[in-house]
Amino acid sequence: MSRKSLWIIVALLGLLSLLPLVGGAYALRIGTFASMYAILAVSWNVIGGMAGYPSFATAAFFGLGAYAGGIMLAGGASLAVATVATGLMTFVAAFIFGVILLRLKGHYFAIGSLAVAEVLRELTNAATELTGGGMGLNIPMSSVVKSVVGEAQFFFYIMWALLIVTLIVVIGIERSKLGFGLRCICQNESAADMIGVNSTLYKSLAFGFSGVFVAMAGVIYAGWVHYIEPPDVYDILYSVKPIVMALLGGLGSTLGAVMGAFLFLAIEEFVWRNLLDLHTGVLGLLIVVLLLFLPKGLVSFGSSWLGKRLVWRNGVPRD
Repeated sequence: MSRKSLWIIVALLGLLSLLPLVGGAYALRIGTFASMYAILAVSWNVIGGMAGYPSFATAAFFGLGAYAGGIMLAGGASLAVATVATGLMTFVAAFIFGVILLRLKGHYFAIGSLAVAEVLRELTNAATELTGGGMGLNIPMSSVVKSVVGEAQFFFYIMWALLIVTLIVVIGIERSKLGFGLRCICQNESAADMIGVNSTLYKSLAFGFSGVFVAMAGVIYAGWVHYIEPPDVYDILYSVKPIVMALLGGLGSTLGAVMGAFLFLAIEEFVWRNLLDLHTGVLGLLIVVLLLFLPKGLVSFGSSWLGKRLVWRNGVPRD
């Protein structure tokens, strides 16, 4: 990642942190979802963008985190303990799933990863005494804050802080040996094996990192909304949306994942407020149009515009 991209991310995070100062409960809700969406997109980008494996397991990690953390919170554990414990548990579970699933490739892996969410949903529905099954799970309000606005601010800053941690770890992965190995796997997995890259280990680690922060976001989400049920937290849209966000921003780019998440939320919110009856179809149409006109995502827009300006100044006619 270039220094310019890093500064753009810092600027975006800074602007996001100002939302509580310029708006009320609605702005806090938007800011919390923006942070959560960015966490999902940046996390998916580790396995989908860097390694090139189209994972649909995000919903599985989010739902697992929401229920594991929600059960801990309902049992009296603090939010910090529940979040960290769930993150560690999910990383181990995702790593094990990765060792098994990542032997598959292409659409076979996509279908296998999608099945993980459905299996976990059925297990959650079946474990009625532990999870509440189809009746859902009630989670008590946080004892840290008493007012509704204070609680909204608390969960906004917690989700925002988790986004910062996610970005630090993912940017660290990009610059590490693991990131280099994942890019080699994305380009040519057979060649990567030949030069000594342990593709099974690297892909499993990437799958683990793609799940750990998503699960931690699920814990925070569960504590924020106070009630969760399987159709909500295991919703297939939690697997689809991060992919769309990454494509909107620029596949393989951490900056692109953040920008794509913010743009997707803005479009989603605008369509939901103004075209409620047709919001799903209109949202899909707008996303398709954006992907057609920006096939390489938002991150390609600036470089493309700059390149045309330089060509024009040098006296070469543009296409």
